[in-house]
Amino acid sequence: MSQAEIQGALWGAKAQDWAELQEPAWTPIFERGLNLAGLRAGESLLDIGCGAGGALALARRRGADVAGIDASANLVAIARRRLPGARIEIGDMEALPFAAASFDIVTGFNSFQFAANPVVSLAQAARVCRKGGTVFVLAWGKAEDCELVTMIMRHVMVLLPPERHAAGAPVADCASIAAALRAGGIEPIAAGEFEAELVYPDADAALRALLSAGIAVRAAQIVNEERVSNAIRARLGAAARYDGSIEFRNRFCWVKGKPTSVAS
Repeated sequence: MSQAEIQGALWGAKAQDWAELQEPAWTPIFERGLNLAGLRAGESLLDIGCGAGGALALARRRGADVAGIDASANLVAIARRRLPGARIEIGDMEALPFAAASFDIVTGFNSFQFAANPVVSLAQAARVCRKGGTVFVLAWGKAEDCELVTMIMRHVMVLLPPERHAAGAPVADCASIAAALRAGGIEPIAAGEFEAELVYPDADAALRALLSAGIAVRAAQIVNEERVSNAIRARLGAAARYDGSIEFRNRFCWVKGKPTSVAS
């Protein structure tokens, strides 16, 4: 199986939970990202690694003409139902099925690091972006600045074989993202970090949302879901708020750039 097929199977294994519980928690982050990308009504936007269409739905509400691609057939099916008329493809971010210079803005929310070769995927993003357009990349910040990582996911990742620990590891700083953009033919023009919370209604919702992440699905395949579930549930109390909701404070990195040339 290709890397795209592997990731598509993992992230789509619990697609409904991802769509109903995980993506809503990301809404403020998607909103912030679209603001930073400079999205305006009437522009065309491609979201790479679009999942169930959470960011695309927000962009469409702003008046954008949206399209997306994801490796998971299950997530794409949900996105297509949510966004009738939008072109949303199942595919590999290293071989985008879109014509050159098709979009004003190309986004990747926590997606490019899951490519077999992120630089190749960024070069594809540059290819489909119009002259003067924007490629926007958002990723997790340093692990120590992300409660979801320090409180939960590191305890899930230790259940994976050692060679799997690096797979899907967060891009940790703006400099590394900017370097990858340049290698992919995109000149960074702005970068920064911001803090944002991931909030779930209660512990059960948080557990289901976190179990739907590809890393948790892979761990469950190796050691069984009950063990992964217990590892997560045991630590949710530390993130509980007074009303019973669950909150993780995190830091995110973002970089946006302009393609240095337009491919044909």
